[in-house]
Amino acid sequence: MSFSWFNSGRLLPVNDIAVDLGTANTLVYVKGEGIVLNEPSVVAIDTSNGRVLGVGLEAKRMLGRTPGGIEAVRPLKDGVIADVDVSELMLRHFLKMVTAKRVFRLKPRVVIGVPSGITELERRAVRAGAQAAGAKEVYMVAEPMAAAIGVGLPVETPTGNMVIDIGGGTTEIAVIALGGIVSDTSIRVGGDEIDSAIVTFLRKNYNLLVGDPTAEMIKIQIGSASASGEEREMDVKGRDLVSGIPKTVRIHSEEVREHIQEPIQQVVEAVRRALEITPPELASDIVDRGIVMTGGGSLIRGLDALLEEETNLPIHVDEEPLTCVVRGAGRILDDLPRYRGVLAT
Repeated sequence: MSFSWFNSGRLLPVNDIAVDLGTANTLVYVKGEGIVLNEPSVVAIDTSNGRVLGVGLEAKRMLGRTPGGIEAVRPLKDGVIADVDVSELMLRHFLKMVTAKRVFRLKPRVVIGVPSGITELERRAVRAGAQAAGAKEVYMVAEPMAAAIGVGLPVETPTGNMVIDIGGGTTEIAVIALGGIVSDTSIRVGGDEIDSAIVTFLRKNYNLLVGDPTAEMIKIQIGSASASGEEREMDVKGRDLVSGIPKTVRIHSEEVREHIQEPIQQVVEAVRRALEITPPELASDIVDRGIVMTGGGSLIRGLDALLEEETNLPIHVDEEPLTCVVRGAGRILDDLPRYRGVLAT
């Protein structure tokens, strides 16, 4: 057991840590305390000497604004570690933030949520990054399983439960029963693909160049997957590709919706494929219980209605979809003997 030194002068058990290492955001849960950190998965680096200039929100503010010699990078791509060295620096920074108030601490156990379609090579990269960042033991849990546990689904029963977890880099769809994933579909399409579609739309239709942070803001404010009767519009600032001069254009939610349909339809098709390979007995459970949506992508207006129309099944969006995976990983930590069967080392 790990221990920490407190002002009382005696050793007390140290709480272990759960991590949702996401493409867009990293969340950290400390056993007994809850979610203690929610930061963007971004690192700003001085390219001349490799020195880290900012991590998390501080680094995200630098995206698209850095001068020569400074690079703001996102070390995770499609939900897995793309740059091991930078990811290690980021993990170490976040773990240091979490443990900063403790005078002394031995290495904790860490549970990390990973995509269900992760390769063995990517799994080794995640494990190596966590160990280098200070973890004593590293366990991994598939993100849809963690999300299902996080929303309180009875994953250990014979009843079928279906979860759609739409993150920044991946969409994970899984049917879960008896503590395991019976069938799953993982596509590397998520919120980032929708942001890229918005950037392309503005470039082609308005000759306007914008960065990913602006595209994300458009997605959040006026983006939608299906018509809801409430159309919106907003002013967008960027650089004119013809004149090179900054300009402002007004765009409407209808045209944004039209141009993000390709990634949206990829998600819809993935849900259909997942339903097609679901065993009949579990499929009947899903008809009765419906499908639970989690992850930041589930907040896109009208996506639940679109999926409900396409599948003829009830769709339920969790009240706090952004934290489902880390909440689930935290519940696993809280009762490790109960959930040990869902973990991989």
